[in-house]
Amino acid sequence: MLETGIVTMEANDPIVEKVYEIYGQVVKAREPIRDPETMLKALREEYKLIVKPYIVYITIAAFLNNRPVLYEGPPGTGKTEIGEAILTLWSGKSAFILPCSENYDEYRVIGDFHPAMAMAKGFNEESFIPRPLLAALILDTGVLVDEIRRSSEEFQNMLLDIIDKRRIIVPELRRVYVQRGSGFQIIFTSNPLDIAQNELSDAFLRRVVRIEFKYPTIEEEYEILKLRLGDLIYKLSDDLISKALRVVRELRQKGIYKPGTADLVSWLTLTAILADSKKKEKAEPKDLYEAGLATLFKNPEDEDLAHELLK
Repeated sequence: MLETGIVTMEANDPIVEKVYEIYGQVVKAREPIRDPETMLKALREEYKLIVKPYIVYITIAAFLNNRPVLYEGPPGTGKTEIGEAILTLWSGKSAFILPCSENYDEYRVIGDFHPAMAMAKGFNEESFIPRPLLAALILDTGVLVDEIRRSSEEFQNMLLDIIDKRRIIVPELRRVYVQRGSGFQIIFTSNPLDIAQNELSDAFLRRVVRIEFKYPTIEEEYEILKLRLGDLIYKLSDDLISKALRVVRELRQKGIYKPGTADLVSWLTLTAILADSKKKEKAEPKDLYEAGLATLFKNPEDEDLAHELLK
């Protein structure tokens, strides 16, 4: 019992029991990985991700110092996918993902009271519904807060105490839930060029370790294609793959919608499947064109550019 009268997390806490009942069944356990080289290998072999070593090394160093990490870069650079995988490997449990928006608040991420139950039985443990951020703290697993710049200043400020003290206070229940292990780590993602966003405060930025993400090089992207497509890669000639790599880079420079590596993988996967469904030994430029329009053409303003680059 604290001097304020607020109690800390206990094994028989009904909120803890609720968290395990609600979230325990969807959080899968595995062997945690804390060694950077072993994690890089697992990212490649298990998740089919080719990650720059410095990203893993700095992230793990930040976790060892119990500091949150900010992955910042353009869309399609793998921030969310890589972050979720690293958090899962680090904690040995499935990570939670919180996709931010302007209306995110403590009730959406920490917990809220069921209206009907609260009216009938009061604002107590029985009517309280724990949300993912509190669940992650209790389960000692990671949290990826996606597109943090899209959240409000109030939401960001609310996170500061959690970042600093590694605790979540639920004043209505007179309880403080504190970090018990090292699995509870936080990765934020951000696209600084996104116009639908707010600025991050100096107070917030001082508390995070920032890691910049960039688009892969052509060589890296080709390696990712081979890893993700598997045997389908043999349906594609080197010329078609080279053209796809060039088109994606042109769209990133000139297009409104900037395709990421995932778009490239989807494009060439669809191209190979189209060729296979037509009983072709190799995909043809027409297959690449048709699949490209289906996967890359996202914004009407890019129509002329897309047709020009794909023809």
